[in-house]
Amino acid sequence: MNFSSVDEYKKANRLAKAKYSADILRGNSGHISSLDSILKKIDIVAEIPLGLKNIPLKKIVGTYFYTRSRDFANNFLPLASISSEFASKWEAVYAYHIKDGIDDPIKIYEYMNEFYVMEGNKRVSILKYVDAYSIDGEVTRLVPKRDENDLNNIIYYEFLEFNNKTGINDIWFSKEGSFTLLGKYLDEYNPKLYLFSNKYKHFIKNVYFPFRNTFYELGGDKLDITTGDAFLEYVKIYGISNEFIETKRKVRVEKFLAELRILTKNNAVDIQTEPFDVHKKNVITSITNLVTTSKKLKVAFVFEKTIDTSGWSYVHNLGRIYAQQQLGSEIETFVIDNFNATDDEADYERLSKLCEEDYDIIFTTCPSYLNITLRAALKYDNVKFFNCSPVKAYRNVSTYFGRSHEPRFLLGLIAGAITKSNIIGYIDTYNETEIITGINAFALGVKTVNSNAKVLISWLNQMGDVSHSKELMQELQSRGADLIMQNDLIALGKGSRDFGLYSLKYNENETKWIPEVNYALITWDWGQFYEKILRNIVNGSFKGIFSTESKRVSFWWGMDSELVDIIYSKHNVPIQTQKLVDIMREMIIENKFHTFAGPIFDRAGQIRIDDGDIGNYEDMLYMEWFVDNVVGEIPKN
Repeated sequence: MNFSSVDEYKKANRLAKAKYSADILRGNSGHISSLDSILKKIDIVAEIPLGLKNIPLKKIVGTYFYTRSRDFANNFLPLASISSEFASKWEAVYAYHIKDGIDDPIKIYEYMNEFYVMEGNKRVSILKYVDAYSIDGEVTRLVPKRDENDLNNIIYYEFLEFNNKTGINDIWFSKEGSFTLLGKYLDEYNPKLYLFSNKYKHFIKNVYFPFRNTFYELGGDKLDITTGDAFLEYVKIYGISNEFIETKRKVRVEKFLAELRILTKNNAVDIQTEPFDVHKKNVITSITNLVTTSKKLKVAFVFEKTIDTSGWSYVHNLGRIYAQQQLGSEIETFVIDNFNATDDEADYERLSKLCEEDYDIIFTTCPSYLNITLRAALKYDNVKFFNCSPVKAYRNVSTYFGRSHEPRFLLGLIAGAITKSNIIGYIDTYNETEIITGINAFALGVKTVNSNAKVLISWLNQMGDVSHSKELMQELQSRGADLIMQNDLIALGKGSRDFGLYSLKYNENETKWIPEVNYALITWDWGQFYEKILRNIVNGSFKGIFSTESKRVSFWWGMDSELVDIIYSKHNVPIQTQKLVDIMREMIIENKFHTFAGPIFDRAGQIRIDDGDIGNYEDMLYMEWFVDNVVGEIPKN
């Protein structure tokens, strides 16, 4: 026997025992997992031979048989004594590997995208010991019964669909919908192929693996997320390039990792829910160190559409004008409207050009611009960026929005009081935050005055899609809705009534239902917000205005700040309902009433907010459930 094999076994054995002891001290099992133990409580619905596959050793987590699992520590290194028969066999396989290399395929089972060895445990152990990347194996897939209450099961079924289409099994996510989203990116991905027969192999070898190498080199594997999670966040900002060249992208990934480290920390967002005092220094510590300067601040406001055709652009422009008037010669503001281009890449190129025009501050006022804003912020660190979106802040981009669920609750009070059919339609465009919160707040307002009424949800393809909006309106009416809640702001000069809370009437000439009476709508006033932000920066420094702190800052102002409010028709809303709305409005402003005060139940009857409790900010910002008087489904990515 080659003495080096014996020596290597001793080293591997010491590493195994050290790992075993460390795991035991932590209260964990010291051995690798066994699939036969796992399957005792699992209903397997399919056993599928996948043939010969190249398997990353990182994904091999155990052995099939419980008895075999006792031979290995959790790092798959051998625990048996130096004098054992097992040790002799391990040494022999090691010697063979050093001389000829291990190329015989193992037999292995895949379960939930992890692998368990049936035959070839020693080969796996040795390759893990020498830090090899992968091994060939004859794979059999075991598919568990679908379980909609198990997140890992849901993600696995998404993986199965993704894997069947792409053949990729090297990526794993921790969030529902991620495989579907990556699949959509790959559908649009058309690289130049030169070594591989299809784009999926090209993607793995020339994009994902090089990204992973750079990610690990920079310490990304220490984050509490999967590499797939990190890659998908990267793709949202930068897209998928033809190739990922490690030497060219290392600096970019390093800056991106700084954002990921903040994102993965608990409670890393500093959500500022009240207007700050601009007279006190260091209030907005993420923006400036407040060093006096005489330079005039150059500020750009980026609007997706024109001021004349978009109510959203219009109200933000009023805020800009107010801030300009209040600060006078201390700032110079500029409007860049009709910014929407054909795709994210074109939008980013426009934003990049803007960053090179000597602006100190850039406000992007559309939530859909968050990713390109972050991409620009990571490159142009001489500019401070703000994006108007519901609390998804980054270290280099502060976000701001209004607590629109507060006035939506009041609109729900009105709707619940005046509906005759007890069916109220709700039309909106889905996003991950704020929208669900707003729907639930509206529905809770309805329920407060009318326990029999239901809120029917219809999803608009995209904001401003007039033809689809009309279709949804007709469909909701056919289901019995006599009132509809829709977008808060109209395009000025259009003469349309399909905004806010409105009723329907039948138009005999056009033989369809159309909006009739507008009862109420939400108002937005951005003036004080822009003025306070800019005055704080004017009182500080233009240099080094990025935060050196670990917290992200998001501004989420409510009715008490006058950023959001409600207007209702005193002619059409009954007087008693007006009185109720006025009372509740004052209570919300004075923080005497919370729109999400328990008990609150979801549609499955599960209590989401207990009696006596109120929803915290995390509860409200990232709701993934509807209250019990809502009819509709939350879209999946």
